[in-house]
Amino acid sequence: MCGFLAIIGKGKDEELVKELSKRMAHRGPDESDLHITDNGHILSHERLSIIDLHSGRQPIQGTSTAWMVHNGEIYNHQELRNTILKDHTFRTKSDSEVIVHLYEKYGYDFVDMLDGDFAFVVVDGDDYIAGRDPLGVKPLYYGMDDRGRMYFASEMKALADQCKTFSTFPPGHYYTAQTGFVKYYKPEYEDFKTCTESVDLELLREKLTEATKKRLMSDVPIGVLLSGGLDSSLTSSIAARLLKEKGKELHSFSIGLDKEAPDAVAARKVAEFLGTIHHEVHFTIEQGIEILDKLIWHLETYDVTSIRASTPMYFLSKAITEKGIKVVLSGEGADEVFGGYLYFRNAPSTEDFTKETIERVQKLFTADLLRADKSTMAHGLEARVPFLDKAFLDVAMKIEGEQKLPKTYAGVEKYILRKAFDTPEKPYLPKEVLWRQKEQFSDGVGYNWIDTLIEYCSSKVTDEEMEMAAEIFPYNTPATKEAFFYRRIFHKYYPQTSAAQTVRKWIPKWQENQDPSGRANAAHIKADTDIAKIGVTA
Repeated sequence: MCGFLAIIGKGKDEELVKELSKRMAHRGPDESDLHITDNGHILSHERLSIIDLHSGRQPIQGTSTAWMVHNGEIYNHQELRNTILKDHTFRTKSDSEVIVHLYEKYGYDFVDMLDGDFAFVVVDGDDYIAGRDPLGVKPLYYGMDDRGRMYFASEMKALADQCKTFSTFPPGHYYTAQTGFVKYYKPEYEDFKTCTESVDLELLREKLTEATKKRLMSDVPIGVLLSGGLDSSLTSSIAARLLKEKGKELHSFSIGLDKEAPDAVAARKVAEFLGTIHHEVHFTIEQGIEILDKLIWHLETYDVTSIRASTPMYFLSKAITEKGIKVVLSGEGADEVFGGYLYFRNAPSTEDFTKETIERVQKLFTADLLRADKSTMAHGLEARVPFLDKAFLDVAMKIEGEQKLPKTYAGVEKYILRKAFDTPEKPYLPKEVLWRQKEQFSDGVGYNWIDTLIEYCSSKVTDEEMEMAAEIFPYNTPATKEAFFYRRIFHKYYPQTSAAQTVRKWIPKWQENQDPSGRANAAHIKADTDIAKIGVTA
């Protein structure tokens, strides 16, 4: 939902700020507005209308001098209105407005009261606070220009050429001029020694259902991304059940190179089982290659994994918004929480496994969440992620590593998640899908996609250029021709050193082949049918 640009400091040209903000117009195609405070600070907003379609325009003023811009969703906004903010008078029905009222009541000490996915800035006179959700589901960047003005923006493109230095705003933190960065999200599970709980399958199922139910909050139609893998299939199944109780139908969406792509086949099976209105989108390899330049501008990264997977997501998002749907549920985060990537099977110890799940969750904002947000918001589509709900994480992350470790259960990744939803009396999914082997999204759309992409990128980079890679790109030097090709496009749009430093490369541990494709792992040779047999007898 939305994109914003906030500039703290006087003297910035209003028309220039409008132009900078419009670089993010894809994030908010419904409305655009700008406010200059009495002290000369500027708040600009590009709105994707999801809650309170008619009066939720931003920036939003509080009860007096405070103003706010926000990107995301606050799922407990009605609870906050009914309880600790019941003495406040609200101007809108927007979920966003509770942020400015919490600031007015509690000062800086309110961010952990928010349950949702968010980035925001509140300005009150010369005082201000900026904050980002616990895991970085919503993007946020900050920087300073040569006159000392502070910038906060939903995407890097709005501030990169204006700031002398800039960086990614850390998730789970808020920032004020008085305090600097303050970490407000401090879950127990960040200390791996606290991850000692026995698995409670019923509780796990209950918390994921609650997390999904929250994310059905909307005044516009909602769909689901359905790859046919375990994670998106589970969120789709839960959403379908919840909507059916209200007499509503669910639209599901999948993508592949053709109808025989691994994900497409599995997604059709799930959609038929759930009774969703299913839409299948196809793209060609040539089309994928053709949009790489524009895609990297949108993504603001040169990470190989992110670009490979974002290409089909970009096409799928366009098709979804053309159907009039603005919100989708996604299965992001489950692999990190439960150790679902195939390389996790190679963890040398339970302790290493647990530490890696924690680290991967903490770094989701650098890769999968960045991809999920920017490849969808490129077309004004909001992706919501039930697996990263705070209450769900408090349960799932604290499960003892020995109970999660894949090799404990005959090499089946995410065994306990599968087991929690293996309910024969009222099945959530077909058995063969519930126990289907992991396919990373960029693989599942069709193996030819990555193979041809690597070949194409290699043909566009010479051996001589690769020999000079360290000289051309001294920071985070690309190690392959594919990586070099992406980096060159990124550098064209974001040549600043600060821009390059916002990117973190994702490399799987504990395997010889460092390619991020799931097929690079030796475990991929196990057939889906064998995995399914394990599920039947487990």
